[in-house]
Amino acid sequence: MATQQTIRVGILNDSAANAATASTDLTGWLRREIDAVRASGRLDAEVEIIQAYGLGLPWGSFEAVERAFDELDRQGVVLIVGPAIGDNALLATPLVDRAKIPTINWAGAERARGDYMFHLQVGSHEDESLLIARQLVAAGARRVAVVFDLSPIGERHLEYLKVEGRIIGLEIAATEGINPLAADAEEAVQRALAGRPEGFVYFGLGLSAPAVARALAASGWSGPRIMNAAGMRGHDPATAAKIDGWIYPDLYSDHNHTLAANLDPAAPVFRSAVGHDIGRLVAEGLARSPDLTRDGVRLGLEQVKWLPAAEGKEGTLLGFGVRDRGALHGRYLVMRQWREGKSVEV
Repeated sequence: MATQQTIRVGILNDSAANAATASTDLTGWLRREIDAVRASGRLDAEVEIIQAYGLGLPWGSFEAVERAFDELDRQGVVLIVGPAIGDNALLATPLVDRAKIPTINWAGAERARGDYMFHLQVGSHEDESLLIARQLVAAGARRVAVVFDLSPIGERHLEYLKVEGRIIGLEIAATEGINPLAADAEEAVQRALAGRPEGFVYFGLGLSAPAVARALAASGWSGPRIMNAAGMRGHDPATAAKIDGWIYPDLYSDHNHTLAANLDPAAPVFRSAVGHDIGRLVAEGLARSPDLTRDGVRLGLEQVKWLPAAEGKEGTLLGFGVRDRGALHGRYLVMRQWREGKSVEV
C-alpha cells in the first residue's frame, strides 16, 4: 500500500478559460472514488485536487493549454486529468512525455498516447469511422457524401472512413471541408449532395454540426444521416433539436449495470459514465502505486486491470498495461440516434 502525507492531482480543463466559464467539473467524481479507496485502507495519502484552465482549440489556442499544463507542473502534481479535446490532447502528448507527468486525457484521439500519456477513450477517430462505415453499408447506403471539419478531428475521421470503405465497398462520392466554427454550411452541403449520395456523414468536433444538419434538412434530402461522437453534443437539449434524426456513436448503453448503479440524476447520462470511469482510473492508479511519485503513479496506472466500465455496453472493461495506454476494452461505443429530443440506442 502506497503512503505519503499529501499529494496533488491536477485537472486540466481545455474547454474553459476560468472556473466561471467551465461547463464540466470532474472534481466530484475524482473525490468520490479517491475517498472510497482511502476508506478501504488502500491509500493513506491525503489527496488535494487542483484545477488549471486553458481555453484550447478550436475556440482558443494550444498555448493556453500549455500554460495550464505548466501551472500544474509547477504545483507538483503527481497526475493530471485532461485535456478533453482531441486536437489539444494530440499536441499535449509530447509535453507530457517530456515532463514525465502521468496524464489521463479523455478525448477521441487514439494517437494521443505515450509513455506518460494515458487515454480514456471518449470516442475514437479510428473506431468511430469504422463503425459508421459498417452502419451505412448495413443500411444499404453504399455511396455517401461527407462534410467534415478542417481540423485533425475531421480529417482523421475522413481518412479512416476511406480505409474501411475500401474494405467493405463503401464509396465516398463527395467530400467538403468546412471551418470547425462554421455557422452556415449551406454551400458545402449542396456541393456534397451533388455527388448523389445514398447516405450523408458529418465529421468534426460538433460546433459546426447544427449548421450542417440545418442545411441538410432544408435541402429536403431524406436518406440516412450519421455523424461521429460530435452527436453527444445533443445532450444539450438546444442541440438535440437541431440534429434530430442523426445517428451517432455515444459512450453509454441503456443496459450497462455499472452505469445504472452510478447515475448522477443531475447530469446527462454520458457524463456519469465518463465521470465514474475517470474517477475509478485515478483512484485505482494511486492506490496501486508503489510510491506516490510521478514515476510511481505511472507504474500504478499500468497495474489497473479488468475493472467494470460505466461506459460502453455491459461487459466493457477498464484498465491499462505496460504498453497499453487505452483504458476501454470491449464494445465501448454504442450507436444511438436523436429522436424528438431523446437519445435512443439502435
